[in-house]
Amino acid sequence: MSKIQATFERLRAQGRKALIPFITAGDPDPAQTVPLMHTLVDAGADIIELGVPFSDPMADGPTIQRASERALLKGVSLRQVLEMVANFRADNNDTPVVLMGYANPIEAMGIKDFAATAFGAGVDGVLVVDYPPEESVEFARAMRANALDPIFLLAPTSTAARISLVAELASGYVYYVSLKGVTGSAALDVDAVAARIPEIRSATGVPVGVGFGIRDATTAGSVARIADAVVVGSRIIEEIEQSTQEQEDVCARVHALVAELRRGIDQAADKDAIVKGTS
Repeated sequence: MSKIQATFERLRAQGRKALIPFITAGDPDPAQTVPLMHTLVDAGADIIELGVPFSDPMADGPTIQRASERALLKGVSLRQVLEMVANFRADNNDTPVVLMGYANPIEAMGIKDFAATAFGAGVDGVLVVDYPPEESVEFARAMRANALDPIFLLAPTSTAARISLVAELASGYVYYVSLKGVTGSAALDVDAVAARIPEIRSATGVPVGVGFGIRDATTAGSVARIADAVVVGSRIIEEIEQSTQEQEDVCARVHALVAELRRGIDQAADKDAIVKGTS
């Protein structure tokens, strides 16, 4: 059982849902990435999604695009991101880390070399935004050969055939993009998401994390009631942008936000437990 799978099993036994925050490696400064990762855990993160900066992040909205730009200006590369994960592992060997990024840096490194190096650094899963499942059989095989969970995106527009293909390849969890468009998009339609989750969960047999449009404890709690995990990215990057860029302020702002999201998720679970207990 992978570390990601074990995390979901533990949370399920506790009647809790996973909080998966996203930050971009190297933003606002490479020296702050590992402290920020520890801050996320201290504030209640169960799994960390660590973005690999890329020059053409087509699936990302302007907030995360700016984070990538800031990291690239600092010279952050894929190998440096892997070194950051290894440094994080010096003090935390429990919290799963998922790399989220684009195919180009991985292919430039070589998929097999990347998979082996990522495993050695302590990475647990990989989500490549621009690898459609139809073209990911070899990629998924290389990840699993190195004990890495290949994680895939599904969207409101995903067909039954696409979901079935993801089911054959995915492990760890599936990331359901709750809105059409790019990251940071606006309104979240919880009812529309709720209508798709059972189908996806049944077809794939893995937990479903939902992201896009989650901005506060209320929306996090609403999603936690229907999904297995809540994924938050753009809202966290906004806190980093609004900070003084000094590590103490960055970490304090991010901690406060993630702790608020954690409370919203846990309160939703508590309310559901009470309802089930009285029904």
